[in-house]
Amino acid sequence: VGGSKIRFNLNKPYIAKGETIEGIQEVEFSEGGILWNGNQYRELLFTPMSKGATFSLFEVTIGVNFHWERKETQVFSGALRLVVEADRIWAINQLPVEDYLVSVISSEMKATASPELLKAHAVISRSWLLAQIERRRKNSKAAEGSFFSFIKKENEIVKWYDREDHTIFDVCADDHCQRYQGVTRASDKKAAEAVRATRGMVLSHDGEICDARFSKCCGGVTEEYQYCWENLPKPYLRAVGDNAAGQLPDLRVEQNARRWILGKEEAFCNTDDPKVLTQVLNDYDTETKDFYRWCVRLTQDQISHLLSEKLKIEFGGIVDLQPVERGRSGRISRLRIVGTDRTVIIGKELEIRRALSDTHLLSSAFVIDKEVTTQGLPAAFVLHGAGWGHGVGLCQIGAAVMGEQGYAYDAILLHYYRNAEIKKLYK
Repeated sequence: VGGSKIRFNLNKPYIAKGETIEGIQEVEFSEGGILWNGNQYRELLFTPMSKGATFSLFEVTIGVNFHWERKETQVFSGALRLVVEADRIWAINQLPVEDYLVSVISSEMKATASPELLKAHAVISRSWLLAQIERRRKNSKAAEGSFFSFIKKENEIVKWYDREDHTIFDVCADDHCQRYQGVTRASDKKAAEAVRATRGMVLSHDGEICDARFSKCCGGVTEEYQYCWENLPKPYLRAVGDNAAGQLPDLRVEQNARRWILGKEEAFCNTDDPKVLTQVLNDYDTETKDFYRWCVRLTQDQISHLLSEKLKIEFGGIVDLQPVERGRSGRISRLRIVGTDRTVIIGKELEIRRALSDTHLLSSAFVIDKEVTTQGLPAAFVLHGAGWGHGVGLCQIGAAVMGEQGYAYDAILLHYYRNAEIKKLYK
């Protein structure tokens, strides 16, 4: 959480700067530091005096830039650290890994989900977190600028968004990393039981902890890592058909992608069962009704305005949208935008989703149809799409269905993470 001002409530006594503090506090960015109670600090640490102590952060934005974005008050256990970076104060929650995981599972989905799904999610969330911590440690030792998430050539802009953006903390608290909303939603004992039952267990490949990505709904096929982030394929993040047979066509081929996306193939995540969906989707997620297959229509005026606003490029009238490269799930990783004034290729999947929506398209797995006018410019572009999210790794809705059908957590994990093994890292 970051901002020029942060208000929070210490619900029980905390220690900061040698004093016992309780109640509502406010800090403000001032002259490069943190202004608190009339004094200026470079950094503040509020440490709980008792195990059950919590603090509340007011006006926390969740779902940043997504269609369900909103503010809420969130409650956290552990210590509160306040630091300054880029003219903002950042609130950082410091707590043990296993405590963090209970909240993540409850924040990512309902804690009332099936026990096998909760255990599977505990393992992948632990794996992902520990992999990111290790990755951050290695990056901090590497030469500055050794990682690039932006490639710009003449008439081509390719971006991807990963956790390397975070330099002062391990992971953020929103969908950019893993949803973490403190103890706000971690009220069900089943989430804590799932974490305890899998304590120390991670997914591993070739002696390293797996970077275990996940998304809401793969749309019938999971995507491969390199089509969404840097061009480094990961053997355990392969394209998997989200059904028992696991077979799929090559969706990098345009005609195969069109046939697949316009159809509704059988898949674990192809469900409208409210019993399953309410396990996986929090209240604000249920506002998204169509996710396995969806449709968006953008008029010429809408798409011209969006692309100008989001990309800061003047294309003129939009003549065509042309998939240049698709991943194995049919997600477009490079899209050519043909305008009357300029033609540019953009990527990767999240940049495409961001450019074609006020918030984000549900996914970049879509095919494009045009409504043509006599002036030669399409009156509108109709996008028929599949899935919700980047589609890499575990499909949360598919995994929920597998849990309901009696699959054990290890079978769920090894369905989505091929070539991986489950390993106990600590007791």
